[in-house]
Amino acid sequence: MIQYALKCADGHTFDSWFQSASAFDKLAGAGMVSCAVCGHGSVEKAIMTPRVRPGRKAVSGRGEPEVPALEKAASADMAQAAEAAPSSQAAPPQEPGAGALSTPANAQEQAMADLRRKVEDNSDYVGKDFVSQARAMHEGDAPGRAIHGEAKLDEAKALIEEGVPVVPLPFMPNRKTN
Repeated sequence: MIQYALKCADGHTFDSWFQSASAFDKLAGAGMVSCAVCGHGSVEKAIMTPRVRPGRKAVSGRGEPEVPALEKAASADMAQAAEAAPSSQAAPPQEPGAGALSTPANAQEQAMADLRRKVEDNSDYVGKDFVSQARAMHEGDAPGRAIHGEAKLDEAKALIEEGVPVVPLPFMPNRKTN
């Protein structure tokens, strides 16, 4: 299997997995690869960074895991760039854990992040107990409240057939554990 970063003629970017490089070429040539965002049929490979992993047992002479050469070079380049950059152009401090990958890349990702925040702020996470809690509220055995959680496909279908008002979320809930 191989993962490619792809982009459509409208500029949307997304990733997709293919059985092999020739499988991608064959599918793209047949017009069977389309944009995951807008459905546009003109899709091409985007520039990607290679994934280079060290060997499983790569350790330094001191017994510490060894940092791959590419990471060392990137770290050295970043350190030199930081030293050379004037302090007035320094990036504003970010919250811990907030980085380029945690910020939405486009309007669709922002809408999904907003929906997730709204669901999590306005409902209780009940985890794998979702089906029994939803059924109990529907039957009047438990007080009604907004909940979200996890259910297997067959269990969710059974709830819908029973008339329990449920809707699938377009994202996986954050599991809350103690």
